[in-house]
Amino acid sequence: MQKKMRGIFTNTLRARFPAQQSTMPLRHGHHLFLGIKTNTLRSLLLQSAPISSLKVAWRKDQRLDGAIERDKRWRMCFRVVRELLNEPGQRMPLRYLEKRRERLKLPIKVKTFISRYPSLFDLYPDLLKPKSQPVPFLRPSPRLLDFISHQSRIQAQHEPLIISKLCKLLMMSKDRVISADKLSHVKRDFGFPDDFLCNLVPKYPQYLRLVGSPGEGQSFLELVSWNEEFARSVIERKAEEESKLTGIRMRPNFSVKLPPGYYLRKEMREWVRDWLELPYISPYSDASPLSQASPEMEKRTVGLMHELLSLSVFRRIQVPIIGKFCEEFRLSNAFGNMFTRHSGIFYVSLKGGVKTAMLREAYDELGELVDRDPLSEIKERFVEMLDEGHRDYLEKIRMKREAMKRDLELLAKRNSEQPMQEEYEEEDDDDDDDEEEEEEKEKF
Repeated sequence: MQKKMRGIFTNTLRARFPAQQSTMPLRHGHHLFLGIKTNTLRSLLLQSAPISSLKVAWRKDQRLDGAIERDKRWRMCFRVVRELLNEPGQRMPLRYLEKRRERLKLPIKVKTFISRYPSLFDLYPDLLKPKSQPVPFLRPSPRLLDFISHQSRIQAQHEPLIISKLCKLLMMSKDRVISADKLSHVKRDFGFPDDFLCNLVPKYPQYLRLVGSPGEGQSFLELVSWNEEFARSVIERKAEEESKLTGIRMRPNFSVKLPPGYYLRKEMREWVRDWLELPYISPYSDASPLSQASPEMEKRTVGLMHELLSLSVFRRIQVPIIGKFCEEFRLSNAFGNMFTRHSGIFYVSLKGGVKTAMLREAYDELGELVDRDPLSEIKERFVEMLDEGHRDYLEKIRMKREAMKRDLELLAKRNSEQPMQEEYEEEDDDDDDDEEEEEEKEKF
């Protein structure tokens, strides 16, 4: 073991102090090893160890899991809405939607879903075929159509933001080009319109160019010109803002904040401390000279992930979706371990049976977003529409229950009055008999 440790330190010292090694035989390297401070040796050992061997245990964060759990309802509703809007004429038979219930991951029956969220769809009878019997059809409700118009207005208002996001994604990529199909997979994560490739990209030929035909698997979005204003990351912008406020030049770096009760092993804390001291590497810089296993490449990759999550609408993206861009962003196959390795910067949620990478600094102690993306207004308006419809649904249930209660009370009252009426009728019969007896006596 001692020979192995001595070999590690000797090779490390050769790389760090070539001049000293040239005047000292290899077999005497341990004398130099004994003359260096313990902290320096520990730092050299940590930096010489492969990054992939640095393990950090995953720990659940309920507040961040809660942020995903709270969005579960509106995401489910949006999936169903998207299914209808993608149909020709934006209408479909009810039974078609019932057949797709499993694929849409609906936990309740379709009819129950429609009644629970009445603001989404209108039910009406229509013919599947000529001379056939009418069947229930679905179409967007007036409230949903109003939301769609509102969504289009928000996206049009923030077109420059959407274009900057597209340019930034291309500028961080290896060849400044990304498959159009891959970008379509992340359009909801970044707030891109459904038709951004056909209608939005052609409006900005000075920045973007679409090569090939969308939908054929051979189309690509290409960066036309480099914009230095776009090439500044969120980390760099924050450092510039702090420098202006304090008058002191701030060095760009990551904000590391572990959740309460979360502790790293001593060796890992020291590795993170030394790693943070490395110069910040912009995700927009050329990463080709960097070795994939170097701490510098780790710094650049963390910066790239930080920028990706900062560009997303909700500051989180599912890890499998990020994995689709391994080639474009020069990510290793084990890039997912990086999120756990840097638990003070990221969090990986397992909610919904899928890994979701989240940016810690973007959420407060209650799991609410601190810095809201302007495009998040679309989600807020959609949730507001759902709440309005759900309140109507609850009001109908309340009125129905009150009507049933009134009917039961009226029925109980009638049942209680019936025996009294029978008793009165019996008393009247007795009185009539007495009168008849008196009359007979008088006649007699």
